[in-house]
Amino acid sequence: MSKIAVIGAGAWGTGLSMVLGRKGTHRVRLWAREKEICESIAARHVNELFLPGHTIPESVAATGDLEEALRGAEIIVSVMPSQHCRRLFQEMGPHLKPGVLIVSATKGLEEATLLRMSEVIALVLASRPGLNPRIGALSGPSFAKEVARGDPTAITIASKDAELGEIIQREFSDPNFRVYTNDDVAGVELGGALKNIIAIAAGVCDGLGLGYNSIAALITRGLAEITRLVVACGGRQETMAGLAGLGDLVLTCTGGLSRNRSVGVELGRGRRLPEIIAGMHGMVAEGVFTTQAAVGLARARGVEMPITEQMDAILHAGKPARDAIRELMTRTAKRETEGG
Repeated sequence: MSKIAVIGAGAWGTGLSMVLGRKGTHRVRLWAREKEICESIAARHVNELFLPGHTIPESVAATGDLEEALRGAEIIVSVMPSQHCRRLFQEMGPHLKPGVLIVSATKGLEEATLLRMSEVIALVLASRPGLNPRIGALSGPSFAKEVARGDPTAITIASKDAELGEIIQREFSDPNFRVYTNDDVAGVELGGALKNIIAIAAGVCDGLGLGYNSIAALITRGLAEITRLVVACGGRQETMAGLAGLGDLVLTCTGGLSRNRSVGVELGRGRRLPEIIAGMHGMVAEGVFTTQAAVGLARARGVEMPITEQMDAILHAGKPARDAIRELMTRTAKRETEGG
């Protein structure tokens, strides 16, 4: 049996542990920072805090001890919030096996460095000679609650290491969870991170009472600016037509389970960001953290991203949402295929 450690017991980490646990061929350790999650899973096989109502397979054991979670693990699934990635991998480094397979399932950018999560992991673990980790990124349209109840879901594992992709495809896939492979790591990771910004904007439109015309325009132009940045960072345009691009963008902009979209709805209704975050009870909307990093990355690459810039102004400068939309709609007229 494969030994797999899932690091991060939020809804998505718990959902992935359930997928792996259901196969019956894995021993899964789910690391949780919160003591109450470990107790809930041990007593009732349910993550009452982040994924209530869904039974976790008995092959999944929760622990609050990183060393215990990682002991003997052949595959590490990294599902922590992006702002904790660097610190946790610094702590994890001494407990990893040489040649370990690491799957990053976090959709975000590191604010201070503008790095993607796989880049952060590689940089941190480079300080450990002989470890030679093999790293990939998992992304695609996948609400945790729907994965947990077994709804058919398709996602992508991206890695330059073709064998890693094939291993993860085989070990993660089941009749309700289909994994495709891709070698465009930059495209897959940036698509997963940047779509959260557009999803907040979609929520703002809903909160303002705007209709389907507005959402359709937002998704289309949002995909255009995401694609520009992906290509500028070495990713491929065609990746943005796939699961980690258009698929995840549509899901997160239109689905009622999207935390990022929900934040936008409340912003559109006039609530302040600190109040909204306080009411999320520990759940994370990655787009809030990713927006400033995306603006910085776009400027560094000379890419125009007007929607992202306006969302940054709404989130972090208190700009009224209607003013931001007015500015987007009254910019200099352009050809559709031009930047911006």
